[in-house]
Amino acid sequence: MSERTSRIGVAFDKARADGRALLVGCMPAGFPTVEGSIAAMKAMVSAGVDVIEVEIPYSDPVMDGPVIQRASDIALAGGVRTRDTLRIVEAVAATGAPVVTMTYWNPIERYGVDAFARDLAAAGGTGLITPDLIPEEAGEWLAASDAHGLDRTFLVAPSSTDERLAMTAAHCRGFVYATAIMGVTGARSQTSQAAPVLVSRVREVTDLPVGVGLGVGTGAQAATVAGYADAVIVGSALIRCLLDTPDEAAALTALRTLSAELAEGVHHPTP
Repeated sequence: MSERTSRIGVAFDKARADGRALLVGCMPAGFPTVEGSIAAMKAMVSAGVDVIEVEIPYSDPVMDGPVIQRASDIALAGGVRTRDTLRIVEAVAATGAPVVTMTYWNPIERYGVDAFARDLAAAGGTGLITPDLIPEEAGEWLAASDAHGLDRTFLVAPSSTDERLAMTAAHCRGFVYATAIMGVTGARSQTSQAAPVLVSRVREVTDLPVGVGLGVGTGAQAATVAGYADAVIVGSALIRCLLDTPDEAAALTALRTLSAELAEGVHHPTP
């Protein structure tokens, strides 16, 4: 299966034809509750988010910054399980938006790699982003994703050598995730200066779309990143809308407002 036959690949093709990037919005499964996370993700789609990234909450999220950690802790304290994530994926995929799952590897090993791939595909998920799994150690996942027609997205960083970029991209399907800054996730006051260079380097070794994550929090920043990347990935800024506003209705309003601002920026990139 190539990226051209995946749901997320079709979304990238359409965006390219329209001369724009995709907006990928991230939210932990089960935050603030299972039903609340479904409502939040549907609100993001209705406000213009193109792709939803559902993060499986994990107790030791080595890459996530304090905002995502706090949201994940709330979800875990509420008892969310991997099966709940699959139900959330199914509910959000029903909107028609592509849904990709981001997860650390331990929960997938506990669930069973092939079983998870089977159940994720059945729920309508497009694939996995795996921040702590490298291609050299991903044999079981490579086989399972092939067997069940799922995309696989590995991460590259500014520190990656040219050889490692080529190897990692060769094992990706759907898109490549370029981490724009070194360190943990979180909105920044300025977008990374290393990101355009990294995207250019990735494009020298693959024709796959390149998504840039880590640091975007405003429409203006999103427009800047959309000027050179195929997808702009936003998590902490969207999650903060729910963390900072206890009232559910007001939180969803804030989430829709920011989603619309980010979508406007991504869909009208800065040259």
